[in-house]
Amino acid sequence: MKNVVKPTIRLPQAIALYIGAVLGAGILIIPGMAAQIAGPASLVDWALLMLLAFPLSMCMAYLARSYPNSGGVSYFVTKAFGEKMGHLIGWFFLMSVPIGAPVAAITGAGYLSASFGLTENMRILIACFILLLALSLNYIGMSVAGKVQVAVVCGILAILIAAIIGAVPNVKAANFEPFMTHGALGIGAASTILFWCFIGWEAVSHLSEEFVHPEKDVTRATLISAALIGILYFLSAAAVIGTNSYKMSAQAALVVVAEHAFGRIGAILIGVSALLICLATVVAYIGAASRLALSLSRNGHAPRWFGKVSDKYQTPSGGLIFLSLCFIIIMSLYSMHAVNLGTLIQLPNATFLLTYLGGCAAGVKLFKKEKKPFITSLISLITTLIMFLFVGWAIIYPAAIALFVFFGKPMKVGRQSIISKR
Repeated sequence: MKNVVKPTIRLPQAIALYIGAVLGAGILIIPGMAAQIAGPASLVDWALLMLLAFPLSMCMAYLARSYPNSGGVSYFVTKAFGEKMGHLIGWFFLMSVPIGAPVAAITGAGYLSASFGLTENMRILIACFILLLALSLNYIGMSVAGKVQVAVVCGILAILIAAIIGAVPNVKAANFEPFMTHGALGIGAASTILFWCFIGWEAVSHLSEEFVHPEKDVTRATLISAALIGILYFLSAAAVIGTNSYKMSAQAALVVVAEHAFGRIGAILIGVSALLICLATVVAYIGAASRLALSLSRNGHAPRWFGKVSDKYQTPSGGLIFLSLCFIIIMSLYSMHAVNLGTLIQLPNATFLLTYLGGCAAGVKLFKKEKKPFITSLISLITTLIMFLFVGWAIIYPAAIALFVFFGKPMKVGRQSIISKR
């Protein structure tokens, strides 16, 4: 049996996957929160982060183009620093998704529930449906999932652009004055939360083996999606500030913008958009994590069953089963109020950042003889390192993962790898 995932991702699907991974529910929450912290001057933060997003995204694009592998960042780190470090970074990312995906699903379900006045139990059911749908799409394969992702992303962009255009008549110049309501310190404080709106580039690197033309489509898809995402974030923030919506509801300012523009139907459309945004994010991250589980298994760093591939669809069914079990546990704990959303949001922060740190550091080493990729990786490494200083208590989670990886009971996984069957 040939256990190799078939390349099916072309440029449109690649752009949609990048947008889906990066454009999370933050676009509905962060513009208002940033404006509350820095006032109209938060637009400076958005402009700066748009510029910084390019080296961060391009660092991952250069690595994915040069070293296409389902191991993603784990593989890049292995190439640069050896198997142990690559193994650790792989587990950091893999264990981020079992928490991060349910958080995204719960967030999307929450916005939809608020728009339609649904109960908390319905919110949990909708979140479970999002996870089940994303798992099913990934099981069928990226050829189908990628096409669905294109449709979903087009729907997201249409709704958000309509909300921004609809806000134009309500924008007033007076709402941008005074510009620096909280001084330069406010701009600095807002930048820390904006950073989370521009991560997600590492996820698609795990799908690079499935690009039909990785040598050209990886960088093209990255540049196009980074430009679209940056512009959309900036315009959303401008609409939130120009209409003064963030003073009415910082965490749902875009909902206020849409409601003022189109009435009740506007709020419903944003609720639907939130659901689609979170579905797109979950599809991309489940796809990345399941491929990583496959890579770790075939290289002897995870249980053998993680490497199981569907005979029918040639998709990583073992990784999808692992994620399904994790989702059941997390959603059960959340539904029983054993853990709240705030705690779940913070836990994977440090592991995601450490994944980026590993990837950027790998880029610095692997591209030391290539000027543009080297400088890009170095800028990204410095930026990510600064942001890592703000993770706080969430460092406990990657510390526990590292202890398990290095000092846990050795797993009898063997090295019957897919590589040997190619």
